[in-house]
Amino acid sequence: MPTRLDARDPGFEAAFEALVSAKRDAETDVDAVVAGIVERVRTEGDAALIELTADLDGFEATPQTLRATADEIDAAMNAVDRETVAALEMAAGRIADYHRRQVPDDLDYVDDAGVRLGHRWTALASVGVYVPGGTAAYPSTVLMNAVPAHVAGVDRVAMCVPATGGQVAPLVLAAARIAGVDEIWRMGGAQAVAAFAYGTDTIAAVDKVVGPGNAYVAGAKRRLFGTIGIDLIAGPSEILVLADGANDARWIAADLLSQAEHDPTSQSILITDDDAFADAVCAAVEDILVTLPRAGIAGESWRRFGGVITVAALSQAVSLIDRIAPEHLELAVADPDAVAGQVRNAGAIFLGRHVPEALGDYIAGPNHVLPTAGAARFSSGLGVLDFMKRTSLIGGGPEALEALAPAAEILARAEGLDAHALSLAVRRGDGGS
Repeated sequence: MPTRLDARDPGFEAAFEALVSAKRDAETDVDAVVAGIVERVRTEGDAALIELTADLDGFEATPQTLRATADEIDAAMNAVDRETVAALEMAAGRIADYHRRQVPDDLDYVDDAGVRLGHRWTALASVGVYVPGGTAAYPSTVLMNAVPAHVAGVDRVAMCVPATGGQVAPLVLAAARIAGVDEIWRMGGAQAVAAFAYGTDTIAAVDKVVGPGNAYVAGAKRRLFGTIGIDLIAGPSEILVLADGANDARWIAADLLSQAEHDPTSQSILITDDDAFADAVCAAVEDILVTLPRAGIAGESWRRFGGVITVAALSQAVSLIDRIAPEHLELAVADPDAVAGQVRNAGAIFLGRHVPEALGDYIAGPNHVLPTAGAARFSSGLGVLDFMKRTSLIGGGPEALEALAPAAEILARAEGLDAHALSLAVRRGDGGS
């Protein structure tokens, strides 16, 4: 059974804190291993990458076979049924349409002092997309990472995916073709992130690496930040559902399990003001679990990290939501907009009873790469701006200089930076010879 809490109980505060702060990382001490892998790839390049790929993925690669060929991608497109291809194309179109609306405008104006100010946005030159692989296939991850990069105008989108025995799922290859990925590399783990960061004789370095992975991938991204840009350090998936008693308990139970089935360390939490409805949802979860192919994973997640919280009134839930700062927040209530307007911290908010989180995972349009583990307090989901950078623009003539330089000289001298002051003064004829 999940943890059952009642906000009216005197011990609620301590129990709530224990629920939301429970450590859910599957692997904890990987830094030393990651450090060794990263250093090997930095110094040995292809040789280290190929040896590590053989040891960890069972793929005896060569520099020539690391990259998927156009013929392989063509074969994958033909292997995937037309209905699935059409669904991928529909999802890619909706993701592109949504993200195109995020493209920012440049700024260019002259202020009252006659100084020209502004900024311009430019796309990154190259991006590496990490897609989890092995026995699983995540075409949606390909679309959510690669499509916004292309919308932003990135010149080169390279993708890597662990390939057990050298095989990449046709679904993943098909999604890469649809998303316009330029290169597909059969490599994974910390070694793949390092190869993208430093480059090898075979693989050109990229400017930024995005996409989810296991603890070793997260560790490599953390270690290599600065050499490359990264999106975020993703933890186990999570969902918080705020639901009143007017919902179908089976609908809400399915929503909770949709995240629990990701991983045993995922977290699903229900907040409701109806005790009988909470009981009905818990019963529905147990009924659905026995029908799921991934029941073992979902059941472990629900038992270890799941939570059902009863509050006296739904209005009391907002402060709890903000403290949890969930990756996914479903508002299955009569007036979801009113509640959403009060919520500060959430990666994505799903408004109403007919918008399950699974829509956002695949087809709605907004990105499903979202902050986890409370990071929604200070960060956002992946978007077009993650593939762009802003450069400030400052210009002006003698009049603008005269308007601003005296105050700038005063500040420079106050900081003891006389060369700064001199660079201003000489332009005004006041700096000596």
